[in-house]
Amino acid sequence: MGLELFDSKTQTVREFTPLQPGLVSMYVCGPTVQSAPHLGHLRSALVYDLLRRWLEANGYQVTVVRNVTDIDDKVLVNAAEANRDWQEFALEVESTFNSAHTSLGISEPTRSPRATEHIADMIALVESLISKGHAYQAEDGTANVFFDTSSWPSYGELTNQKLENMEGEVEASFGRRNVNDFALFKAHKPGEPESASWQTPWGMARPGWHIECSAMAKHFLGTEFDIHGGGLDLRFPHHENELAQSSANGDDFANFWFHNALVTIQGQKMSKSLGNGVSVEELLIAGSWAAIRYWLSSAQYRSNLDYTANSLSDAQAALDRIGGFVKRAKLVTSVVKAQLPEGFVRAMNADLNIPAAIAVLHETIRAGNIALDAQEIASVTEHLSEVSAMLDVLGLMLGQPKEFSAELTAKIEKLIGLRSEAKGSKDFAKADQIRAELTDLGVTLEDLPNQTIWSING
Repeated sequence: MGLELFDSKTQTVREFTPLQPGLVSMYVCGPTVQSAPHLGHLRSALVYDLLRRWLEANGYQVTVVRNVTDIDDKVLVNAAEANRDWQEFALEVESTFNSAHTSLGISEPTRSPRATEHIADMIALVESLISKGHAYQAEDGTANVFFDTSSWPSYGELTNQKLENMEGEVEASFGRRNVNDFALFKAHKPGEPESASWQTPWGMARPGWHIECSAMAKHFLGTEFDIHGGGLDLRFPHHENELAQSSANGDDFANFWFHNALVTIQGQKMSKSLGNGVSVEELLIAGSWAAIRYWLSSAQYRSNLDYTANSLSDAQAALDRIGGFVKRAKLVTSVVKAQLPEGFVRAMNADLNIPAAIAVLHETIRAGNIALDAQEIASVTEHLSEVSAMLDVLGLMLGQPKEFSAELTAKIEKLIGLRSEAKGSKDFAKADQIRAELTDLGVTLEDLPNQTIWSING
């Protein structure tokens, strides 16, 4: 069975076949750089990293475009509240997202365009929509430009809604004809920075949110591409409006619509009003980046992922079991090239079922530990190699052992030798004393049948 993915537009699981053999084109809605990243941002970015990794593991060359919305109402408001230049503010917030993505092991996108770099593309697209009768300049003569939803009978097809049942955007005036018409360009307002508007055929204005993504997707991926992704909260109005304006322009746009579910906090949706958001800083107090990545992978991407006080400690315990096997196995063998287990492949192909794939990983580790205890080295090699291959796909490759000074290494190994001698002479009090001394040095010991292995915490 080949890869099957859930298409949010058709609400069905479909076999994925790229538009061009061997090539996959993917547009992912990236951050609006208004404030620092939180759990929901991290989950969304990781989902598309895992999808990309699986596509590449199957031999596809993947182009990923993940935009940065660096001009937006909230960017301007938050920058003003911080008494900062909005451009500097946006760049600083973007840097925090990039740092978090790197720390989480998320591969860099092929392209990461900023909205402000593609104003000309947006103007060209809006001019085309106006010429086709699907957009209009505001009735009040301002530089506001709107998409005419009544001109496009298919509006609502992504979320299966009828126009008369939809709620319009909050700003229902400023020259729009219908409450559901959405902004393509917004006229410069008094009090806003002069630098936050551009000269357009309709006056000084800045782009609306939705036109940004349609223009950048077309610029980098053309009129038709394989996958459009983003968080479930973007389906309406953002993605619905993207689809409408691009389709009305005559573009085929995305072949698959791919949406990840949200992160909840002890069963509740994250929201400012509830004050239950979890920042990156708070996450790192609770666990490591590796634990965060493991935990974010632990629910199928279309299911909500609930964060509790134990989430990262449980994830770390699972990582410790993986690391313990890898460490033990590498004492007796090494990794060779191996095929991924059939169950792992089946899980990944079944709409990217990462939890089922992780279950196969742990089953393989259990079998590997049994082989280790039985000293069946050929079997250990096979299981270690399969584990290594799965960890690579999941982005969970455990780091290489840290290098320590020769002096510290010699001291630790001398103490371990003295402890072994003490245990051999049944001087357990001395053995415990030496173990305590090693613990004070930050050393963790693991006693195996024929030897003791050690590591330094952190």
